[in-house]
Amino acid sequence: MIDHFGINCSDWDRSKEFYDKVLGVLGSSRQMDFGVAVGYGADGHASFWIADASAGDASGPNRETHIAFAAKDPEAVQAFFHTALALGAEPLHEPRLWPEYHPNYYGAFVRDPDGNNVEAVFHGGGPKS
Repeated sequence: MIDHFGINCSDWDRSKEFYDKVLGVLGSSRQMDFGVAVGYGADGHASFWIADASAGDASGPNRETHIAFAAKDPEAVQAFFHTALALGAEPLHEPRLWPEYHPNYYGAFVRDPDGNNVEAVFHGGGPKS
C-alpha cells in the first residue's frame, strides 16, 4: 500500500547525520539526494524521505507530510488523481512520467483535505498509447 513517505526536519544537518547513522545500522542508505530532500532505502528504491523544513514555502509550524501510495498500473494513478479532484482535492501535479526520479516513475500528486501532499505512483512507466 505505502510506496514511500516523507517528513520535514527543522535541524537539517543534524537530521541527515541522525538518519544516515540510525538507518545505516538497519541496512538502509541514501538512495537519492536532491540537496533539500534525501531518500533512504536499499537497492535503488527510496522508501523514507526527509526534507529540509526551512526550504520552500513553510505554511506554519507543521508543514505537509508526503505519502505515496503504490498503484497497480498507470490507469490506477489516473483514477486516483481524477477521483481526488472530484472530491475537491487541490491538484499538485497531473499524472505524468517523472524521469528525474527514474525513467519508469509515473505519478500524480494532490493535496488532501488537511493539506498533505498525497501521491499515487506506478514504477512501470506510463500508459501505453
